[in-house]
Amino acid sequence: MTQILILKGIYTDSNADFRTAYPINLIPVAMEAGLGASTANNLSNGYLRQAYGIVEGGTHEYGSCRGLTVWDNVLYGVFGSNFVRINADFTFTLLGDVGGGLTARFTYGVDRLAINSGSRVYYYDTFTLTQLTDTDLGSIRDTVWVDGYFMFTDGQYLIVTDLNDPYAINPLKYGSSEADPDPIYRLIKIRNEISAVNRYTIETFDNVGGDLFPFARIEGAQIQKGALGLNCVCFFKEAIAFIGSGKNETPSIYLASNGQAVMIATEGINQIIKSYPDTQLSDVQLEQKIDGNQEFLLVHLPDRTLVFDAYASKIFGVFTWHILQSGLNATGKYLANNFTYIYDKWLCIHKTEERIGYLVSNISSHWGNDCRWEFSTGITYNASTGVIFHELELLCLTGRVANNTKPVIWTSYSNDGLNWSLEKTAVVGQIGDTIRKVAWLQQGYMKRWRIQKFRGNSDAFISVARLEARLEALNV
Repeated sequence: MTQILILKGIYTDSNADFRTAYPINLIPVAMEAGLGASTANNLSNGYLRQAYGIVEGGTHEYGSCRGLTVWDNVLYGVFGSNFVRINADFTFTLLGDVGGGLTARFTYGVDRLAINSGSRVYYYDTFTLTQLTDTDLGSIRDTVWVDGYFMFTDGQYLIVTDLNDPYAINPLKYGSSEADPDPIYRLIKIRNEISAVNRYTIETFDNVGGDLFPFARIEGAQIQKGALGLNCVCFFKEAIAFIGSGKNETPSIYLASNGQAVMIATEGINQIIKSYPDTQLSDVQLEQKIDGNQEFLLVHLPDRTLVFDAYASKIFGVFTWHILQSGLNATGKYLANNFTYIYDKWLCIHKTEERIGYLVSNISSHWGNDCRWEFSTGITYNASTGVIFHELELLCLTGRVANNTKPVIWTSYSNDGLNWSLEKTAVVGQIGDTIRKVAWLQQGYMKRWRIQKFRGNSDAFISVARLEARLEALNV
């Protein structure tokens, strides 16, 4: 039997280009020692497991979620214009009105939470919600707390509160990010230093004290790339993740730290990114979700979510990505964001409806609806010699379905990466059928090369470790 690689696939497009096919709703899991007793007898160095399912926790009537934060082990959020507390039983407590706007930003100091809603700033101290009304504040787009100061940006200046009075703003204590006359979008704190993420540059500031603006630029930490907008920036693993570019460059996905920006987008991911205009990419939400060895950067595009796995990338030695989608269609928006670990669960918000849920690992449906999963193989090639495919077998974990159904999965193949054969089915077993053989016989032949594709739904809850093929070369 011949092993065929499954962790990343290939297809072609109408522009005569080879494209990468990333697993959809399947997570490539890296095993440091592999699934075997020895390297020579290894079943696999990694496998594909079902992505987490989403279970509904409750509903609400407060509008669309504009942001969540955890402060003092309690979950808070802005929904519409409402500032709320979200309790462990998924009930909501209304705390006040912070007005409308786009994404809300949060930071907290020793004794208060700051909420940046629209261009306004509010403080909450667990009892009272108060707006910061100093006329020297201006129109704020982000906030962070550092060294006893609340720091804000209005897109042009860096603004700090008085050290002894968080309600006082002194216009003589304004700072600026001046390496390039580009607007400031975000403020990110890493190791107690502040990075101002601009359109074409990232500048880092350290607290040096003094009577005026107490922060000074660290010249050697400047990065000549920046972000497209306010939302497409987030903190990720002691670095700044962003969609952006330098001047006269096409956008990509980067990690910036220690004065350098490293592109983590592969060629396939860059091709996906290029299919969206900059106006859409600037509103794309990036967020971090780290759960043990699953170190995920989620990139919420309009019709799918791209996921970079930092841990798997380290083990595999290549940048590793997969795709999340909701529903049974070939394309579909992933209907969860704002992932927050609180109350011993990963909570999330429905993107289009007033629903809150949490992640589970024993099912893969989303909000009670089945979802589609799919993966493709690399190219099977035999030096331009034809091959008969007598049998294909998926070595996978079966018998873990959520109910007593008889789920099936489908496979098809392509000899050009563009046109696909009719699908063939295989039964993957009911509950308890944990040694089920999943195989297809008489799978035709190839003249030059072939790509195989597999798909299933949430009822076929399996993990796939290996694909083997029984082949026979044609005489030439």
